[in-house]
Amino acid sequence: IISCLDRDSSHRSHQREKNGYREMRKKLHKRGTDVSLVVRSSLELTIYCSFTKAIFFFGQKLNLMQHLKENIEHFSIFHLCNQLTSPRMAVRKRSILALGHLVPCCSLLLFSQLTEHLLTELAKNPPTSVTRTYIQCLATVSWQGGHRVGEHLEKLIPLVVKFTSTEDDELREFCFQAFEAFIRRCPKEMAPHVATVTQLCLKFMTFDPNYNYDDGEEDGDDRMDVEEGFEESDDEYSDDDDMSWKVRRSAVKCLEALISTRRDLLLSYSICPALLARFKEREENVRADVFAAFSTLLRQTRVGSSHHTTASLHLYLCVQVPVIVKVLHRQLKERSFKSRQGCFCLLTELVHTAPGALEQHIPALIPGIIFSLTDKSTSSTMRIDALSFFNVLLLSHPPQTFQPHMQVLLPAVLACVEDSFYKITSEALLVTQQLIKLMRPQEPTAVSAAFDPKPYVKEVFSVTLKRLKAADIDQEVKERAISCMGHLVCHLGDHLESELQGVLAIFLERLKNEITRLTAVRTITLISASPLKVDLSPILPEALSLLGSFLRKNQRALKLATLACLTAIVTHHSASIKPAALEPVLNEISPLVDESDMHVSQVSITLLTCMAKACPSSLAKICSSVLPGVFRLIHSPLLQGGALAAILDFLQALVLSKLLKSLVEPFQSSKSPAGSSVLHRQSYHSVARCVAALSSASPEDAPGTVSGLIQQVCSSFWFCTEKCSESLQLLLLFQIKTAASCALGGMAVSSLNEYLPFILKEVSAQPRKQYLLLHSLKEVISACSASSLSPHLESIWTLLFQHCECQEEGTRNLVAECLGKLTLANPAQLLPRLRQQLKTGSPLARSTVVTAVKFTIVDHPAPIDSLLKDCIGDFLKTLQDDDIDVRRVALVMFNSAAHNKPALIRGLLGTVLPQLYKETRIRKDLVREVEMGPFKHSVDDGLDVRKAAFECMYTLLESCLEGLDVLQFLDHVEEGLKDHYDIRMLTFLMLARLASLSPAAVLQRLDRLVETLKATCTAKVKAGSVKQEFEKQDELRRSAMRAVAALLAVPEVERSPSMADFANQIRSNADMASIYQSVQGVEGGGVGPSESMDKS
Repeated sequence: IISCLDRDSSHRSHQREKNGYREMRKKLHKRGTDVSLVVRSSLELTIYCSFTKAIFFFGQKLNLMQHLKENIEHFSIFHLCNQLTSPRMAVRKRSILALGHLVPCCSLLLFSQLTEHLLTELAKNPPTSVTRTYIQCLATVSWQGGHRVGEHLEKLIPLVVKFTSTEDDELREFCFQAFEAFIRRCPKEMAPHVATVTQLCLKFMTFDPNYNYDDGEEDGDDRMDVEEGFEESDDEYSDDDDMSWKVRRSAVKCLEALISTRRDLLLSYSICPALLARFKEREENVRADVFAAFSTLLRQTRVGSSHHTTASLHLYLCVQVPVIVKVLHRQLKERSFKSRQGCFCLLTELVHTAPGALEQHIPALIPGIIFSLTDKSTSSTMRIDALSFFNVLLLSHPPQTFQPHMQVLLPAVLACVEDSFYKITSEALLVTQQLIKLMRPQEPTAVSAAFDPKPYVKEVFSVTLKRLKAADIDQEVKERAISCMGHLVCHLGDHLESELQGVLAIFLERLKNEITRLTAVRTITLISASPLKVDLSPILPEALSLLGSFLRKNQRALKLATLACLTAIVTHHSASIKPAALEPVLNEISPLVDESDMHVSQVSITLLTCMAKACPSSLAKICSSVLPGVFRLIHSPLLQGGALAAILDFLQALVLSKLLKSLVEPFQSSKSPAGSSVLHRQSYHSVARCVAALSSASPEDAPGTVSGLIQQVCSSFWFCTEKCSESLQLLLLFQIKTAASCALGGMAVSSLNEYLPFILKEVSAQPRKQYLLLHSLKEVISACSASSLSPHLESIWTLLFQHCECQEEGTRNLVAECLGKLTLANPAQLLPRLRQQLKTGSPLARSTVVTAVKFTIVDHPAPIDSLLKDCIGDFLKTLQDDDIDVRRVALVMFNSAAHNKPALIRGLLGTVLPQLYKETRIRKDLVREVEMGPFKHSVDDGLDVRKAAFECMYTLLESCLEGLDVLQFLDHVEEGLKDHYDIRMLTFLMLARLASLSPAAVLQRLDRLVETLKATCTAKVKAGSVKQEFEKQDELRRSAMRAVAALLAVPEVERSPSMADFANQIRSNADMASIYQSVQGVEGGGVGPSESMDKS
C-alpha cells in the first residue's frame, strides 16, 4: 500500500490505491463485527496500525477526507479508544500508536472529541493501570496533535497535576512526559501553568526514596544506607525493582523543555542550583539527562543575550564554576562512558558560555582528560569527545595556563595522532596544532615567553611527519597533517634545522596535488608570514609558477587563497624573488581585475600594490598588462568601499605622471569611444578620488593638476549653459553644484579656521543655497577630528538648531546628519543636550533630533555606545508621540539600532514591542479619499509608518530573536500578509525566515497562514488592469511561493491537513507548479541571499 505513494498520479494508480483502501476497511469492519470491541490477535492489532498509517499517508495524496468523515469518528472513538481499557498491555500500546498516527490528519472537531473523551475518562478516577494508559495516550496525542491541544490545557493540566501525587512511579513518569509534550507543543498556552510544572519538576527530580545522599558522597563513594550485618534476601526489595529513576529522568527532561522555551524563568525558580545539586545522581541514565539539561541551560545563558535574567544567571554561573568543576572532575575519572561524555559536553558549553572561566581549574581537569585519552577501554567516540573539548579549552584560555602541563598533555595527544582510527587522528592533529601555538605564541606575554619548547619539538615533528608523508590515509587527516606541520614550521621552524628543507619539499608536492593544494596554499601563506623568516628560496621559483597557474582555475576559494599567499610571499620574501619568477603571476592577474567579482579584484590589486612596492622591477609589466584593467575598473559604477581603497593605495604606490591623463581622458572627450557604454556617475567619483590620491602622492605635480581641473570646470560650466537643453542644464548644473559643495567642505577641512566661519555665515545668509552649504558642513564634520572641531562646536551646534525646524524634509535630514556626526565628536557633552531638545521642540524639531540619534549609531564600536545605552530609552519614548512623522523617524532610528547595535535596545524590548506592534495595524482614520477627476483614489497616510514598523520586525528576527514572543510576533505577521503590496512582500520574507528560526511556533499557526498564502497564490488581477498590476501580482505570487517552500521544509509540516491539501493543489495546478519549481530551482526552496533585505 505504502509503495503506491511513489507511483505517478495516473487514473490507474489512483484507482488501485482507492481499491486497496476499500479492501482494508471491509476487512476491519468484518473483524469488528466478529469480535465486538476487543481485538484478540496480534494480526488484528497490526491491521489497526496499518489502517491508520494508510489514512495518514493516503490523506495527503488522495482526496479521501470526505470519504473518511462518515466512518472515521466511529472507528477512532468506539474502537481505538475502547482498546485503551483492554486487559492486554500490547493492545493498549498498539491503540495508542494507532491514535498517534490518526491525530495529524483528523479534523479539529474529531481531535476535540478525542481529547474530551480522554478528559472524561480521566475524571472518573479509573484504576491506576488504566490511568497510566490514558496519560500515556494524552502525551502521544499532544506530541502528534501539536498546537491543537492548547485550547484544552486549562482542563488537562489540573488532572495531570493531580495524578502526580499518586504513589505510582510509572504513572508519574507518564505525567511528566505529558507535561513535556505540552511545553514543547504549546509554550504560550502553558505560560499560566509554568510555575506549577516547574515546582513539580524540581520536587520529583530529587525523588529517590530508597537512597540516602549523605555527606560521604563528597569523597566519591556511593553507598546504600543499610545497617551493618543486614543481608538482603531474595524476597526483599532490590535495585532492580526501583522505578523511581524513571520519575527523576522524566522530571529532568521536562525541566529541560522548560529551560529551552522559557528563558525568562531560569532565575525565578532556582533551576540552576537545583540542577547543580543533582550532579550527584547515582543512576547513570538520569545523570546523563541532568548534564544534558544543564548544557541546555548554559546554551540559553550565552554572553550577549537580551534578558536581564540571563545576564544575572551568567554571573551566578561564573561564581559556581568551582562547584561545577569539583563535581565533574570526579565524574571524568569514572568508568562510565555516558557520564564522561556528558561531562565533556557540559564543560564545552561552559567554556562557550563563560570563556576563560576554567583558567584556575585546568589542573583539576587535566587528569580526567588524560584518563579518557589513554585508557585502553575507552571507546573511539569517547576519545573524540575528549579531544574536541580539549581543543575548545585550548582556544579559550591563555598559553601560560597549559605550558606547565605540557609534559603530561603532549604524550597523550601524540598517542592519539598515531591511532588507527582516522577521526581520532584528525581531531588529535587539530589539538596538536593548538599545542604548538601555545608553545611559542605569536604575541607572547612575559610568562609565556619564558617557556622553552625545545624538548618537545622533535617528538611532535616525528609524529606529525609520519602522518604528513603517508599517502594512504583519509583526506581530512592529510589536510590536518599539512596544517599542523605548517604551524610547527611557522612557530618553531628555527628548531628544525636540517629537517626543514625536506618538509618544504613535501609541501611543494602537496601543492601539486589537486586534493591537497588548497590546504597547502594556506599553509605556505602561514609560513611566509612567520616572524622566524623561514627560508623558502629552495621551493620559491616552482611554487610561484604553480600559484600562478592556480589563478586560472575556476575555483574562487583557491583563487583567493592563492592571492593571499602571493601577497605574503611578495611582502616578506621579495629579496628571494627573481623578476622572471613573477611574470607567470602577472600574466594571470590581469583577467582577475574585473567588476564581475569585486572582492577578487580588491585582493588582486592589493597584491599588485605589494609588487609595486617590493619589486620595482615588475613595474613595467604591471603598467603594460594590468593597468588598463585597473582603469576600466575605476570607470565602473560598481566601484566603492574596499576595492576603491585598494586602487587608491595601488596608484599611490605607482605615482606615474602619465596616470592622470589616462584616468581623466574618457571624461574629457565630448563623445564616448565607439562601442563603449555611457559612463556612470559613480565613475566620476571614483576617478576624482584616484586623481586626488595621485596628486597628494606627488606634490610637485599637484599645482598643475589643480589648475587644469579648474579650467575644465569653467569650460564644462560654459558648455552646460550654452550648448545643452534646459532640462539637461538643470541636471548637470545640480550635479556640478553638489560636487562644488563637497569640494568646499574638503577645502575647509585643511584650513578650518579660514573656511568654516565662511560656511556657517553663508548657511544663514543664503537660504537658496542652504542645502548645498549644509552638504559642505557635513563634509567638514565627517572628515575632521574631534580635537580640531572642538573650538567650533558651539557655533556649529547653534546654527544647526536654528534650522532644525525647516519645512523642507531633505534639509532637516541633512541637519540631523550633521547633528549626529557632531555628537560623535563629543558625546559626553552633546548627547545630554540632544536629549534635552526632545522636551522643548516642535514636532519638526523632535523628528530632527530623533533622526540625529540614528546617525550616532554606527556599525563599529564607538565611545558613545555606553552613553547611548543609558539614554536611548528616552529617545524611544517618541514612539508614543502624537505626531505621525515623529513616530516614523523613531521607528527608523530603532531599526538602525537593532541592526547595528542590538545590545542598545535588547533590554528595552519589553516596553518598545507593544508600541511597535501598535504601529503595524491599519488605522481607518489615516485613510482618506482623494478625487482625481471622475475617479476617487484612497490615500493611506499611515502606510509609511507601517512599513517602518514591519522593517523593524524583520530586523529583530535577525538580531533579537531570543527577546521575542514568536507567537505574538506571528499575530502581526499574519496581519501584514493582508496589507499593502510592499508590506506583504516583507512579511513573506519574515514568514520564510521564521520557518527556519522557530518552526514549532510556525506549525502552531500553520492553518491560518496557509489560507492567506493560498489566497495570494490563487488571486487573479482584474481584466483591463495596467501592466504594473500584473507584474506586482507575479512578484507577490513568487514571494508567497518562496514562503510556501520554506514551510514545506519544516519537519512535521506534513501532519497539517490544510498544508497537505495546498501542496496537492500546487502540484495539480500547472501555473503554480511552475512557479514553485522555479523558486526551488533558483533559491533552493528556502530564503536565499537574494531575498535578504538591505537593512543599511
